Amino acid sequence: MTTLDKELIYVGDPMCSWCYGFAPTKRKLEEQCAGRAVTSLVVGGLHTDWTEPQDAERKKFLDEHWHEIGERSGQPFKFDILERDDFVYNTEASCRAAVTAREIKGNATALNFFTHVQSAFYAENQDVTEDEVLIDLAEGFGLDRGEFATLFSSDEMKQQTQMDFQFAQRLGVSGFPTVVVNDKNGYAYLTVGYQPYENLEPIIEAWLSNQLERDQTAAE
Repeated sequence: MTTLDKELIYVGDPMCSWCYGFAPTKRKLEEQCAGRAVTSLVVGGLHTDWTEPQDAERKKFLDEHWHEIGERSGQPFKFDILERDDFVYNTEASCRAAVTAREIKGNATALNFFTHVQSAFYAENQDVTEDEVLIDLAEGFGLDRGEFATLFSSDEMKQQTQMDFQFAQRLGVSGFPTVVVNDKNGYAYLTVGYQPYENLEPIIEAWLSNQLERDQTAAE
């Protein structure tokens, strides 16, 4: 725990489509907690061992899935990357990029950079599985290119990213996005899965005001 006695932990993956749909909610939760609770990022690792390109069935599933999320969340999607025959949906590098940003500038910057990577992938179809793309994104975001590139490729960041994955598992996280609250009573889920902000705002406010019952969550 830090000087503030409450912590909101966002567990997600930059290449998780529901996490992208949840991005406006995440931003509003951060604003609601500002000055009242620490907001932290943990990357969960959606697909970190995939090595094969998407087959036609998987591409069809993703196309339908992304359209559904776009309709529910209002987030813009581009679909051209699904037409590539060589695209491997491995999310380790994008997770490590967010961890690297957190190491350099802290959680607030990492949470914003996480969103920056999401938008690059889903709204622009930049291939955020590629190291150089992520380094370019970091530089465009305002991070020092050399510092980011060196740290991003280090064994330290690879290990720290794995530690994030393991922490998410210890929390019992089984899907993304998940929001966990941490206070003097320990850890508790706020929500598992996509939720619009209006569903979560009163629950967060109750937690911030020490009026939240621990079974009062908005899990899907």
